[in-house]
Amino acid sequence: MTEEQKDLQHPQRKTARREMSRRQFLSYTLGGTGAFMVGVPILYNLRFAVDPLLQKKEGGEWHKVIEANKVTEEPQSIKFKVHVVDGWYESEQQMEAWIAKDANGNIFALSPVCKHLGCTVNWNGNPDYQNQYYCPCHGAHYTVDGKQLAVASAPLDEYTVRVDENGWVYLGDIKPNTRVK
Repeated sequence: MTEEQKDLQHPQRKTARREMSRRQFLSYTLGGTGAFMVGVPILYNLRFAVDPLLQKKEGGEWHKVIEANKVTEEPQSIKFKVHVVDGWYESEQQMEAWIAKDANGNIFALSPVCKHLGCTVNWNGNPDYQNQYYCPCHGAHYTVDGKQLAVASAPLDEYTVRVDENGWVYLGDIKPNTRVK
């Protein structure tokens, strides 16, 4: 009888075992432990970076600022407070908006932050630039709709505006200016 025939008749025949050396065992054990110790922090950091991107975006908060019948075509500065949560630190942040009506009677609100370097613009802040927003830091100025005329590279941002059934104006999130082309 040949070896092949013997193998077919006795399938449970013992095969030669290769034993693992002590060096291989330590190598596998230390390699696995090292991979685990490196992999877990990488996994947590990856989750930390990706998790905010996967969160469902909620609509912003609305802030009651002024009665609609008090808004005129002349822009007026309105200050309001926003509740801010930054990690474990909670605070009230003072915000500002320039609110006015356009020729059609629609209420709009612009951010006072200059698009040049972030200074605060003022309406009629310079006698040389009447009926314009003016930035005292570097001379940027804007039209009543927020269109940049000099120095700044972009128009003033605008707030999302909502008027409720009781005649109050609410301001929401800041967005890029949609009033100018």
